[in-house]
Order: sequence, then structure tokens, then C-alpha cells
Amino acid sequence: MIIFPAIDLRGGKCVRLIQGDFDKETVYSDDPQATALKWQALGAKFLHVVDLDGARAGSPQNLDAIKKILAAIKIPIEVGGGIRTLDGAEKLLSLGVRRVILGSVAVENISLVEAAVKKFGDKIVVGIDARDGLVAVHGWEKSSTIKADELAKKIVAAGVKTIIYTDISKDGMLSGVNAEIFTELAKFSGAEIIASGGVKSIEDIRALKAAKVAGVIVGKAIYTGALDLKLAINEAENYVD
Repeated sequence: MIIFPAIDLRGGKCVRLIQGDFDKETVYSDDPQATALKWQALGAKFLHVVDLDGARAGSPQNLDAIKKILAAIKIPIEVGGGIRTLDGAEKLLSLGVRRVILGSVAVENISLVEAAVKKFGDKIVVGIDARDGLVAVHGWEKSSTIKADELAKKIVAAGVKTIIYTDISKDGMLSGVNAEIFTELAKFSGAEIIASGGVKSIEDIRALKAAKVAGVIVGKAIYTGALDLKLAINEAENYVD
């Protein structure tokens, strides 16, 4: 299981939101590049980067910060937030981003997801962000009537192998994970699942490892010190249930 430290970008800074609320923001660093280097030094093998401004605007807005992160570190990164065209995906991949994350476009234009997979293969992953089982779009500011599990099936049918599933109700809350929802989504969809939302402790890492998810995104817990990233990585890679 891979641990993905999260770097959420807003206005070029490294921030965290509570339940995706832009009015509940904490700035943890003015230097995302330094933050990326810190997580790499602690053993991270992959970083999860989200362009929050891009998610709202519908196109990437923090390219300068992303370029600086890429220039600073040796490990791969995945980037999401406002990627809603093939050109947008290609631009990020051309910069050296390993994987791009499609989000809202999967709800609004599944044919574009299919086209992206045909063109870029496993460099395309899809993020499903849900609250009470219903998908949220456009930076989580709008809710849809689409059920997360139904969308997951459509995404897999479009050729996507990996889904990042975020439990919005727990995101940024340090409330612990609901491992069962990730297990159920994996069984229902047949996709590889990366879990996000609510991680607060080593116990959560253990629970998700036992749930056999492919990866876990950690954010607020490592920024506040509630979770030691190095220990979490060791637990994820070596824990046997």
C-alpha cells in the first residue's frame, strides 16, 4: 500500500481545507517546494498534488508551484484540480507529472475520460469525491444526484484502472476513516482504490491496509503532527494483518 502525502495548492501556498470548504482554510506553508522536499526526505514515494484554484476555475491555476515541485524532487507526483480537457492533461504530463486526476469531467463528460485513457493509458486516474454517497463536483462546491458507486462503474467501463475516492464528510476532520466504504467500492467497481479522507492515526493506516486499498492519501494528520509520516509509510509497507 502506498502512502501519498497531499499538497493542496491555493494561491501558490500549501493549505488544507475542512470538508472542502474554502472559507475554512489553514495555510501550512508559503513554500510548496520545501514541503515536497520534506515529505520526500521522510520516505514518501509518490505525492498527491491538488490545484484547489484550478478545481474552482475549471483549468489549472498553480502551474508555477507545480513546476517548482517537479524541479525539486525525484519522486513522482499526481496532479488534480481543473483538468477537464485532453490538452489540459497533456500539458501537465509534458511537464513531468506522472499521473493526472480527472474529477468533475467524469460526471459531465465520460466520453472525454474514455478518450483520455485511450491516449494516455494508466497516466489517467479519476477522483470521485462524495458526500453521503453522492458525488460532488467543481471543487466540492456543487453536489450532484449521481451515486458514487454508479459513477465508479462507468469510469471502469471507460477503461480507468485506478480511482481516488474521497469521503468529503471526513476530509480535514481528523475523525478517523470509514474503511468499509473503500472496500465496498472496490468490490462493486473492480477498480484499484486509493482512499482519502479522515486519516488521523496509525490505526487508520492499519485498517485501510487490512481493507486492501492500493493507497492512502494523508493530509492534515501529517501537517499537524498527529501522524508521523515515516512511521505511516513503514506501517503501510510492512504491516501484515
